Amino acid sequence: MSGNDPHIHVESRVVRGGAAVRDMLASTFGLAGDLPSLVTTGCGLRVPYAMTSPRPDRVTCLACREHARREHLRFAEEAERLSRIPGSTITPAQGQLAADRHRDLARRFSDPQG
Repeated sequence: MSGNDPHIHVESRVVRGGAAVRDMLASTFGLAGDLPSLVTTGCGLRVPYAMTSPRPDRVTCLACREHARREHLRFAEEAERLSRIPGSTITPAQGQLAADRHRDLARRFSDPQG
């Protein structure tokens, strides 16, 4: 990692990012975990957590934008597939809603303006 990298990146696990997990633990159990100092990004670098964002309008690293686009599309397909499994706790309508949201995020990551 170069200390001169001006780009904002996405975590490699952008769809299942640690921030959402930490928020859920904090709201459920009253636990607040420490933020990691360095994270692996979609482009493969390890950067300070503060230099990452899950928001398309903030990410400036093109490789990370492409990674996030692919991950959101992959998750959209997974949500739809899992919602159609008999006995799933997620209804097809809920799966479609989640898939639509992630496809919209994928589209925004592919747009340079976010």
